Amino acid sequence: MAHLPLTLADPRLAARLDACLDVEDKIPRALEALGPVAERDVLLVDGAGGRWEDRLGRLGGRIRTVDRPSATGRLDVPDGAVDVVLGLWSTFRGASPTEVAEADRALRPGGRLLVVHDYGRDDVAGLRGDLPEYGSWSRPNGPYLMAGFKIRVIHCFWTFGSLEDTRAFLGDAFGTAGTAVGATLRRPRLTYNVAVYHRSRAGSGPGS
Repeated sequence: MAHLPLTLADPRLAARLDACLDVEDKIPRALEALGPVAERDVLLVDGAGGRWEDRLGRLGGRIRTVDRPSATGRLDVPDGAVDVVLGLWSTFRGASPTEVAEADRALRPGGRLLVVHDYGRDDVAGLRGDLPEYGSWSRPNGPYLMAGFKIRVIHCFWTFGSLEDTRAFLGDAFGTAGTAVGATLRRPRLTYNVAVYHRSRAGSGPGS
């Protein structure tokens, strides 16, 4: 599910990451600016039960959650049912044409598709190795911009209580890579950049 940008097998570590991720609420504010979300019908794909549902609700959106598209590629909503379709990390990977077309089907005229993925060029990238999110996806000839998306990069953090806590978490969660990144830190937080890829429903004009 799209609660976190990565999967941690230990639920205690996952809960700690959930608590420290973007405590400044920069991501929700960006989604509101690019949607907007407030007072609109928002379809959150693959995000049921996580705190993102609550965070979006606090923006004033009417949140409905659905699972990832079924084997047929369809979302479980009627045509033109929502104003915003939102995917966080687990969906719309590489701007899958099938998924994007299905989002367009679910959106009303003028509706917005917002997709959050890691951007890299940050401390967190040192934990995860080489990912397409960190390179080809955000290039001018990459899948998102070629599909009519625009991109906004949000500079966030993973924020902990102390430097000792930060290093302990990184070592427990990411092993030698986490220990190496932790040794470079001088403050109890990691820089974390995310890309919000955004576009209007096909036929509604360019995204803003």
